[in-house]
Amino acid sequence: MTGVYYDSARRAFAVESGARLINVYEALFKGWNVTIPGGICYSVGIAGHIAGGGYGLLSRAHGLTVDHLYAVEVVVVETGGRVRTVVATREANDPHRDLWWAHTGGGGGNFGVVTRYWFRSPGATGTNPSDQLISPPSKVLVSAIEFPWDELDEREFHRLLKNFGAWHERNAGPDSPTTSLSSLFNVSSKAHGGLGMFTQVDAGAPGARKLLDDYIAAITEGVSVTPQAATRSMGEIGAMPGFEAPRELPWLQATRMVGTNNPTITNPSSRGGHKSAYMLKNFTDAQIAALYKHMTRPDFQNPDTMLVLFSFGGKVNAVGPNATANAQRSSIFKMCFQTFWEKPEQDEFYLGWLRELYGEFFAATGGVPVPGTTADGCYINYPDNDVASASYNRSGVPWTTLYYKDNYPRLQRVKRRYDPTNYFRHALSIQPI
Repeated sequence: MTGVYYDSARRAFAVESGARLINVYEALFKGWNVTIPGGICYSVGIAGHIAGGGYGLLSRAHGLTVDHLYAVEVVVVETGGRVRTVVATREANDPHRDLWWAHTGGGGGNFGVVTRYWFRSPGATGTNPSDQLISPPSKVLVSAIEFPWDELDEREFHRLLKNFGAWHERNAGPDSPTTSLSSLFNVSSKAHGGLGMFTQVDAGAPGARKLLDDYIAAITEGVSVTPQAATRSMGEIGAMPGFEAPRELPWLQATRMVGTNNPTITNPSSRGGHKSAYMLKNFTDAQIAALYKHMTRPDFQNPDTMLVLFSFGGKVNAVGPNATANAQRSSIFKMCFQTFWEKPEQDEFYLGWLRELYGEFFAATGGVPVPGTTADGCYINYPDNDVASASYNRSGVPWTTLYYKDNYPRLQRVKRRYDPTNYFRHALSIQPI
């Protein structure tokens, strides 16, 4: 179940649910010069990535993956245990359209077993396969730089993060002229040795090199530390020495390089903890202070620990919060708090560290990123049982609101129709009404 092919009857690209992202990108690009705006963790399977509303380096320019989802094939379990296969499309007259909608960010393991997706971009016309999905840039400008911890004090750390947030506040709109740029800023623990920033720009966009140069200048404004070569891993991205001066690469070459060279992320024996947040505004001073405190703790010497900041907004924010199940459509950047370790006996220490950081970071809203004026909840593809626990979520806001906002009742109705016995369930699954 790893096939990727064009389905002329649906005028859409069929992707079977066992395909990995890197294989999907290669097949679509080599066959038809098209792609989907998916993620950089390329060993990830397509099924879960799409179900949770996957995103990637092309999302600021083209939206989320689910904005290009035309149909989904799902095996559901009915009352009495009868199993049947349903194909649900985004067509307005499709009686199963709600099931399609639920797979545009409603999360995995909720409604049935996905066996196949079909992709066609909104507004696509004609019968030529190459016109049915977005085309990636032919070439991209790639930059990878590092800010050594040895040269950073708290003031400069604070300024770097404020600069990152300020740029994204200014450039998050769907009509921003900067949507061809996407960046990943990896705020690592001091034990790691440096903060890394990866940036990619469509090399064919007007003024691409100036856009990249201006972005780096904006992030480093008022900071005396000199950016250096990225000789250490940067979150999902491995070390990239030689890219401190931007280089132009074919898109597929850059795609392969970025997502397949980090041994920490691809280590099958790693244990890890993840927490997420969407941000609507820049960091507060208290949030940066909490981050600095925990990343520099003398008793915390884990180099595989980071807060990853992902550029967001742009065309992601051109879609309404109810048009898909992914409700977060006003964010400026997305965050993933994560740490990795090897031994089970270390679980308590590292999970405790992560919980303390996250709780202090969002102390003003009860320890979680409550949707409001500054944050917009959590990302279901980084599931976190803690937000469903009153021990860690002291906000009074249910976990379902953090992940789904106002879309949860509709997801419950879909659940009731297609999984009436709650056959598919887990700690954070949709509960039928």
